[in-house]
Amino acid sequence: MLTRRRMLRFSAIIFAITVPGVAQWDDPPTSVPYVPTPPEVVEGMLKLAGVKNGDVVYDLGSGDGRIVIMAAEKFGARGVGVELNSERIKLSIENAQKAHVQNRVRFLQQDFFKADISEATVVTLYLLSSVNLELKPKLLKELRPGTRIVSQSFDMGDWKPDKEIEVNGRRIYLWIVPKQPKAN
Repeated sequence: MLTRRRMLRFSAIIFAITVPGVAQWDDPPTSVPYVPTPPEVVEGMLKLAGVKNGDVVYDLGSGDGRIVIMAAEKFGARGVGVELNSERIKLSIENAQKAHVQNRVRFLQQDFFKADISEATVVTLYLLSSVNLELKPKLLKELRPGTRIVSQSFDMGDWKPDKEIEVNGRRIYLWIVPKQPKAN
């Protein structure tokens, strides 16, 4: 019998395989597919995290930059997208220029496991649960207490979210980095 978590993973894989032009697997084999997040879900993620002027939003696996761009454009935050794919970095820069937020966002072409994320007050994720679990020790080690972490669709195993909501059928999770980091 499939658990809810396994069903979500299975659904994400099937979605990525069956929706041509939406999911792209042209990244290194250790990465996750690129599946753009709908604008209303991006906004829901940023609202759930309570993004505001003065926040620094890091999006790990930032794709076309839409999350950090909206964080700057609608919420007054600064943003940093971390993405391996050079073509998506170029597209992100173009999108930031079109939105007139290029002075509030930047994009780093690098592996998010190696990126310095310590400046973040908010981290956004749309990765697989297995990747979230691999990232968890880094998040707890590098992020300051009170930093908000928001993930679309995928949880972090036994680390229970502080809050979760649904936007257009998509589950969004929020964790707040505790004062005393949890063990792996």
